[in-house]
Amino acid sequence: MNGTVMKWGLLTLFFVEMFHGNSGQQTPTTMVNSGNRPVVLVTNKETPEKGIKKLMLKCDVIFPKSHPATRDEILELAGQVDGIMWVGHMALNGEVLDRGGERLKAISTMSAGMDYVDIDEFRKRKFPLGYTPIVLNDAVADSAIGLMIAAGRRYHEGRLAIDQSQWNGGPQWLLGQDIKGSTVGIIGMGGIGQTIARRLKGFDIGQLLYSGRRPKPEAEALGAKMVPQDELLQESDYVFIAVPLTNETYHLINETTLSKMKPTAVLVNVARGDIVDQKALVAALKNGTIFAAGLDVMTPEPLPAGDELLSLPNAVVVPHLGSATVQTRNNMAEIAALNVLAGIAKTPMFSPYPY
Repeated sequence: MNGTVMKWGLLTLFFVEMFHGNSGQQTPTTMVNSGNRPVVLVTNKETPEKGIKKLMLKCDVIFPKSHPATRDEILELAGQVDGIMWVGHMALNGEVLDRGGERLKAISTMSAGMDYVDIDEFRKRKFPLGYTPIVLNDAVADSAIGLMIAAGRRYHEGRLAIDQSQWNGGPQWLLGQDIKGSTVGIIGMGGIGQTIARRLKGFDIGQLLYSGRRPKPEAEALGAKMVPQDELLQESDYVFIAVPLTNETYHLINETTLSKMKPTAVLVNVARGDIVDQKALVAALKNGTIFAAGLDVMTPEPLPAGDELLSLPNAVVVPHLGSATVQTRNNMAEIAALNVLAGIAKTPMFSPYPY
């Protein structure tokens, strides 16, 4: 059994034990500091109750008064707490740590992507930082497959035809792209990429390619072949983006790389919006450089209602719902809470960020 499989098994056991018989939901309550318990700031009042309950077992919990919270509120409260559960994608940086001062001992995000966190600052200060990867892989992979089907089979365009009383029918109307026998490329074969690959096993695809910095034994075990990114783009009928956003991956998909793709290809992005040059993508969708796109992420977020991307019939756009299932968000909140509690206690976090 390799390390990845073992970790998945342990996580599964952990969640079976953690969540069994604990499905009740209550309205979160702000706990007043008793003076002898640590205090934790949760930056969003809508954080799942299961995570809040976990914190309340050992800490007093406070929330910002407004929703959504302003940065000024969070910064003011940061100096009054021992730990923070950082819920949302507001910049998490040295300013927060400075305002937290000596009292603040630990922070955990409730996310897997960390592009909004100044990792270098946390590394420099050796400050305990947690995050919540792995538990969202299944939900995000499911969303990715849904976007693949919706974009490849022209669901959005079909709905527009109904709305506009243009249901024409006929043997050549709204023909989409097949998945069976297709070549699928995954850019980034980490946890989410590997989970997408497992989902694809049920679709009888012809070939699975992936690109990345180094070969992944887990990918080979799934029947995937590592190739240079240019080859992946040129050969794939479906291209999934599953890499984190970094300086190196910013606008990884741009006018040049889009031009390498097949005119029948479908692009699916469930990672971060800025990995794709959105203006170049809009142009490629309009002029037929690629067939369609399925996007869970975009730039900016929230996307303005008048953005040109939303006017395209061959763009399936959903508002960053990749991890948005009840169980997944509950799991993420509980892990973030465990991270904060461990950091305050100066013990190893359940899921520390590996900086």
